[in-house]
Amino acid sequence: GGGGGGRKKKLLKPTWGNHNGKPIFSVDIHPDGTKFATGGQGQDSGKVVIWNMSPVLQEDDEKDENIPKMLCQMDNHLACVNCVRWSNSGMYLASGGDDKLIMVWKRATYIGPSTVFGSSGKLANVEQWRCVSILRSHSGDVMDVAWSPHDAWLASCSVDNTVVIWNAVKFPEILATLRGHSGLVKGLTWDPVGKYIASQADDRSLKVWRTLDWQLETSITKPFDECGGTTHVLRLSWSPDGHYLVSAHAMNNSGPTAQIIEREGWKTNMDFVGHRKAVTVVKFNPKIFKKKQKNGSSAKPSCPYCCCAVGSKDRSLSVWLTCLKRPLVVIHELFDKSIMDISWTLNGLGILVCSMDGSVAFLDFSQDELGDPLSEEEKSRIHQSTYGKSLAIMTEAQLSTAVIENPEMLKYQRRQQQQQLDQKSASARETSSAASVAGVVNGESLEDIRKNLLKKQVETRTADGRRRITPLCIAQLDTG
Repeated sequence: GGGGGGRKKKLLKPTWGNHNGKPIFSVDIHPDGTKFATGGQGQDSGKVVIWNMSPVLQEDDEKDENIPKMLCQMDNHLACVNCVRWSNSGMYLASGGDDKLIMVWKRATYIGPSTVFGSSGKLANVEQWRCVSILRSHSGDVMDVAWSPHDAWLASCSVDNTVVIWNAVKFPEILATLRGHSGLVKGLTWDPVGKYIASQADDRSLKVWRTLDWQLETSITKPFDECGGTTHVLRLSWSPDGHYLVSAHAMNNSGPTAQIIEREGWKTNMDFVGHRKAVTVVKFNPKIFKKKQKNGSSAKPSCPYCCCAVGSKDRSLSVWLTCLKRPLVVIHELFDKSIMDISWTLNGLGILVCSMDGSVAFLDFSQDELGDPLSEEEKSRIHQSTYGKSLAIMTEAQLSTAVIENPEMLKYQRRQQQQQLDQKSASARETSSAASVAGVVNGESLEDIRKNLLKKQVETRTADGRRRITPLCIAQLDTG
């Protein structure tokens, strides 16, 4: 396939990256870009496989016998695996399956060959990944799992009509069970700073939940009223700037679409049109882009935009930029069966797609096609303008405690920390004449924060007129 101007698109279908013809339901690229995971049907169990990325990216590596293609195969799931997702730090892999279980995997440190059970010693695992947590709560198949942006939470959804929020810092603790769907829940997506989580179900609704109190923010049904039939998955996706939420399987004038929902008022005036059958999966590119500046031109800086890939039961893939009215590229008949999952590389230029037919395809884009990715600073500014400073800062603070393997983010954080140190030493010089230094958080003194919290105390009166103060948790604020 290809777009206009006879561009030759690099499209690769590795013959080796498959599950022996068994369906692959999920694919996810590791944040560091060196490996990817697939999940699907094994011989008589569920199967999770971790693959080496370099043979996909470099032809020489693919031909080199000494470079392994499969890194590890895990057959612990008792039934088909529907979803595999790396944590943002890259330390964990979560998988969910028809055995109602979510398994959390971590790479084991010890080195030594181990063979895949029952493989007569021919298949050696290059890396050891072991299951560190088994999460049991769902009473039906687990269809999708999703890590929150700061890896504090892991969400899972199931055909039992619920979404479960797990405390990812203390597995297997459950923080909330979200009830409200009246049909099988088949997709999940977090908003980029973790303020909301959205779920989509066979009950023809898409629901947005607040993470503040885990209550329903809104339920969107109109775009799904005409939807007949069901899809195996409904993988929806939130744009990296937070402005748009795009659904799977919607209809407009009896044609299948991916519905665009605006965060501003949850408006549903736009959609991605053109697929001939139901949309099964949408996935936003992790980068926000701006138009490439033609050298020497003093054109005014253009509006930043996002990029979204859409996969359908019609076996084709389309890629859209939110600044264009029509798709950047459409690749027809990419597979023999429905597209099941999509994963972008962290640099935003590569995309892996998997299908029910048991194969995986890789596509490569250039910056000329997509645009220039914004830096982490520019992205952070957009988040601040979208969500307000405190939320953007809150997640940055949580991010600083997480292990982040994204080098760009690390550079950005070091600069942030340096700025904070500079500010601290400057303010310390100003106040060192005073005997005590008041602790300051986000420019507010601890004293003010405490006072404001106390104002929020809820007072009620009991029947006999006594005052009752509902206790309020005031977190220990670190004054050091």
